[in-house]
Amino acid sequence: MNAPSSAPSRRPPPAVLDELDRRIINALQGGFPISDEPYREVAAQLGTTEADLIARLQRLLDARVLTRFGPMFQIERLGGRFVLAALAVPEERFDEVAAAVNALPEVAHNYRREHRLNMWFVLATETPDGIAAATARIEAATGLPVFAFPKLREFFVDMRLKA
Repeated sequence: MNAPSSAPSRRPPPAVLDELDRRIINALQGGFPISDEPYREVAAQLGTTEADLIARLQRLLDARVLTRFGPMFQIERLGGRFVLAALAVPEERFDEVAAAVNALPEVAHNYRREHRLNMWFVLATETPDGIAAATARIEAATGLPVFAFPKLREFFVDMRLKA
């Protein structure tokens, strides 16, 4: 989970990526092998070592070039549901509310925005009914109304870097 900061948002300097970093990002967007040694398999395809691949992924995560590395599931196919949600949080309560929201296991990630609705997060539940329960728990914990925006249409965004 990404905990929103109470400090004003500042854009970090652009990341410096070498050709292999770019090839790693491109290669891992489209699939990850299901095998006994998936990192070794990917590393061999990219002409590097397993240790180098893992170190580079960790560096990209630490530098926030990548915000997460893990599988993306079609939760609806598994019987669950995703919802984008937002709160209008008074500035003086922002950190307190962020902690309460982030404490819920249904919260996938959470971001501060410069808008009346200044806290945005994704709720992911195992069942469609779980969204209403999670929303009710957030409202009870914060005393603020949750604005839930269900997915109407899914888009696939593919970002490829020039290597």
